[in-house]
Amino acid sequence: MNKDLVIGFDAKRAVANGTGLGSYSRTLINDLARYPLSLRLYAPDEGRYDLRSQIHDRDNVCFCYPDPSPFTSHLPLFTSYWRSHKIVRDLQRDGIQLYHGLSGELPVGISRSGIPGVVTIHDLIFLRHPEYYHFIDRQIYAWKFRRTVREATHIIAISECTRRDILHYAPDVDPENISVIYQSCAPKFNGSAVTESVEGLPADLRSCRYILNVGTIEARKNVLLAVKALEENDALPGDLHLVIVGRHTSYTDEVLRYVRAHGLDSRVHILHGVSDAELPALYAGAEAFVYPSRYEGFGIPIIEAISCGLPVVACSGSCLEEAGGPDTLYVDPDDSHAMAAAIRQVLKGASGRDNRIVRSRTYIRRFEGNDVAGQVYRLYERLIK
Repeated sequence: MNKDLVIGFDAKRAVANGTGLGSYSRTLINDLARYPLSLRLYAPDEGRYDLRSQIHDRDNVCFCYPDPSPFTSHLPLFTSYWRSHKIVRDLQRDGIQLYHGLSGELPVGISRSGIPGVVTIHDLIFLRHPEYYHFIDRQIYAWKFRRTVREATHIIAISECTRRDILHYAPDVDPENISVIYQSCAPKFNGSAVTESVEGLPADLRSCRYILNVGTIEARKNVLLAVKALEENDALPGDLHLVIVGRHTSYTDEVLRYVRAHGLDSRVHILHGVSDAELPALYAGAEAFVYPSRYEGFGIPIIEAISCGLPVVACSGSCLEEAGGPDTLYVDPDDSHAMAAAIRQVLKGASGRDNRIVRSRTYIRRFEGNDVAGQVYRLYERLIK
């Protein structure tokens, strides 16, 4: 393989998004940087320093930004237009041999440029569950999806579930041009790297036993189901707390209203602004992880939790069984009684808990960074040859 092979990436999310698409982008870039590749990360601006600095400083990794202009380069419309149209000219100028859209998008004209375009599609929830999106957003996302699959030389789906959705909503796509390559987990969640340090926890949690949920707090994520499960006192101990980590949304207010109305204020803790460095300690201090989402493209927090040594309870109906494997427990997303009963089965002292954790850790080895990056690297090699 040519060691001077130059790969371009859409790095907007890598420098702007703390979780989700941003985590995927940063983890994959760091893993690929160990291969004989020159990685050029195209971003509309420098984004957040704390996120940008998570990308390892290596000789074969560099950032690329739009040509500076004192009049337009700071305007959102300019940077958006550059990312979706003008970037192709920059890719040709820089000798890019393959361009990878890491967050479901490719620029207009990439297919005519002679540069192979790979796109990772994480989910099509805006098509599968449009009720969770504003009308205009749905139309924009659907248009971008249809355009991108026409531009793509090859598509990476992060789960079999997402692959099925792509073929359902874009039946003209050749199934041979879609590869399922799972998302990897960042090394900081590796069990050997995580220690249960109470200093890393908020003061009011250091003496509590709690279960954990991590992700955007929105209706689709359905964390209210876990809140309701706490009320099942015949199933769950009264001293068990629920810690919810995520960005504040209008759904957060709905959860809080329920918490107050049912006297759960002392047992439900909602944390915003948790740093990347603090998150592993929250995982390590928990007894179990709950992920009651109604629909996901993959569910990387499940992998993070298992990597940290936690048993998991999730919901059925999407791809979470792919992420968690057979030793995660799955319940209906509307059944709080089943959620409570499943949580009880994975708390400390429950029969079979330790074996469940061991088997789950064995299952998620398929998501380790070297294996995932190796699959992507071999795909690049095949497309460029």
